[in-house]
Amino acid sequence: MHGPDSHVTAEKRPTGRPPAMTTTNTIPAPAAAASNGILDAAELAARIDAGHRLTTDEALAVLQTPDEATLGLIAAAGTLRRKHFGNTVKVNYLVNLKSGLCPEDCTYCSQRLGSKAEILKYTWLKPDEAVHQAGLGIAGGASRVCMVASGKGPSNRDVDRVATMIGQIKDENPQVEVCACLGILKDGQAQKLRDAGADAYNHNLNTAESLYPEICSTHTFAERVDTIGAAKDAGLSPCSGLIVGMGETPEQLVEAVFALRELEADSIPVNFLMPFDGTPLAGTWHLTPLACLRILALVRLAAPSAELRMAAGREMHLRTLQATALAVANSLFLGDYLTSEGQDARRDLEMISDSGYVILGQEDTDPAELAARLRHRADEAPAATEAPGCGSSCGSGCGAGASLGCGPAHGAEPVLRRRGAGTGEIPNA
Repeated sequence: MHGPDSHVTAEKRPTGRPPAMTTTNTIPAPAAAASNGILDAAELAARIDAGHRLTTDEALAVLQTPDEATLGLIAAAGTLRRKHFGNTVKVNYLVNLKSGLCPEDCTYCSQRLGSKAEILKYTWLKPDEAVHQAGLGIAGGASRVCMVASGKGPSNRDVDRVATMIGQIKDENPQVEVCACLGILKDGQAQKLRDAGADAYNHNLNTAESLYPEICSTHTFAERVDTIGAAKDAGLSPCSGLIVGMGETPEQLVEAVFALRELEADSIPVNFLMPFDGTPLAGTWHLTPLACLRILALVRLAAPSAELRMAAGREMHLRTLQATALAVANSLFLGDYLTSEGQDARRDLEMISDSGYVILGQEDTDPAELAARLRHRADEAPAATEAPGCGSSCGSGCGAGASLGCGPAHGAEPVLRRRGAGTGEIPNA
């Protein structure tokens, strides 16, 4: 596994703008800093569009962009998003097949060994229930369903169980992608999932290799890399991403992003640390909304054609800038996460519509229409008590800006999921 591009020497930046390009296939000279010393993000994006590969120095300069220049950075990186994905947003939906009870000690995780977070804990969902939960997300506009189970990795029996679920989902919804996320795979398991109809496999690198021993001691960074390699070898699309805000340095963040680039991940979910009470990282707050935007811009510039997903914690950390983040991110999770509540699914869809985007696979349908259908479905469902944080009433962390951001406020504990898979309550979809 290669780390960041330490073998690439820092390029000497000229004092002025490069001369005009004389041919359409010429890569421009290195990006110049503007007169105020800030990286010229528009020029850098143009060079990347022409084939330039982002260097470590440039990546660090992106992260060092001042707050007042960050929206300009987003606009520049957004040109790459629009080139590869137009105005579409890919909607993904999580189904937590088995919650809690994990033997691993990942410090960020509410399901970890020794976690005192009061999350839902349950063993494997029955296949019919898992397929039903997936169908609810698909009805909300999801074109990919992510089937997730806690644990270091699956047994062969577990893989057979998930393969049955995948087969049922594909039979009922052949147009929908299915991504499995079951942990570290053993020989032959990736192929079995592929044979069952799985399209993708998710296994996040989460952070830099240099930081990994401080994050987890029960498995290694190399095991994660090997699992993604096994998935690719079996013909599964590799999905691998990050958790940011765990105390990594800018250099380590660049190291992690470049590691994902080396893996050639097709999908890169960026999670923003949700510091669950009862975990070692409880009370850890290192992010601001503008810092989150800069991180997303960095990933887009490093991997311009990859699906970039703003994932768990977006409500808490991006807050009212979630819609702005869609200028560089072209993908999100609808509704709730594995153990915590997310923004109301209807608000997700309204946010997409209000921002001028359409849902991938349903380009002829206004996302607001899908939101209205979900509202109608919720109105017809039996009344349920909603946990404070993100329901139809949208409690903690919401207010005048609720349509653009919901979920717990900065500095508040994540709202624990009490609906959907593993409960008798209707899901947030």
